[in-house]
Amino acid sequence: MSAVVKSADRTLAILELLIEHPQGLTLAEIQRTLEFPKSSTYMLLTTMESRGFLEVEPGTRRFRVGIRLWQAGQSYVLVSDLEHLAMPYMERLRDEVNETVQLATLDGTDNVYIAKVDADQQLRLASRVGVRLPAYATGIGKALLSQLDDDEIRQRFAEVEFQRFTPQTLTSLSALIKAVHEVRERGYAVDNSEYTPGVFCVAVPLNGRPRATKAALSVSFPEARKTPQLVERAIASATAAGYDICSRMGYAE
Repeated sequence: MSAVVKSADRTLAILELLIEHPQGLTLAEIQRTLEFPKSSTYMLLTTMESRGFLEVEPGTRRFRVGIRLWQAGQSYVLVSDLEHLAMPYMERLRDEVNETVQLATLDGTDNVYIAKVDADQQLRLASRVGVRLPAYATGIGKALLSQLDDDEIRQRFAEVEFQRFTPQTLTSLSALIKAVHEVRERGYAVDNSEYTPGVFCVAVPLNGRPRATKAALSVSFPEARKTPQLVERAIASATAAGYDICSRMGYAE
């Protein structure tokens, strides 16, 4: 059996219980139902309330699911809908350049890949859906960060230790801010072997998305196939695909 963190397990149990009781439950009802210690139950409830995952009805002191949990659910729906809608455009983009196409969202300081279409090539990008990578070290990550303002980027990366994955990796917040400015100016990001040696990537932000969910689209290929013509075609095709996805979702700028 895998290890279980007791406080995390109890937090999830409380959320599951309150999801089943939308009218809310008091501290005593929650503690009695779950048979948790009263003091730790109270601390968990007040912590979740302070973070917006629970709210308390003033008169009855009943705890109910809060707005943050609703937002989390909405984010999942948006990601699922985006993946389903974007796939035809990703396949079209793959057919135009015959290189790997990926779709990712931003989670904190990481980009998380949510969809991928492989190229019909013997040498292809070894990646998979669900992987998360530091956004400062990837093209798609910089495209995602370009949708945030500088203050938010500084806040998110204030405590991040920049790891050097290759000689080309950005290793400071100031270098990241500069790179993001360049993405905003030209409309696309590049990754020249910054995370994976020998891999070049161009990425475009899907601008106009709801603030809670940032997304971007990328084309990746090995340096061995990189030519000025392929880079130019990848940028143009990715930009067009990104615009079409945004238009289809109804939030193109």
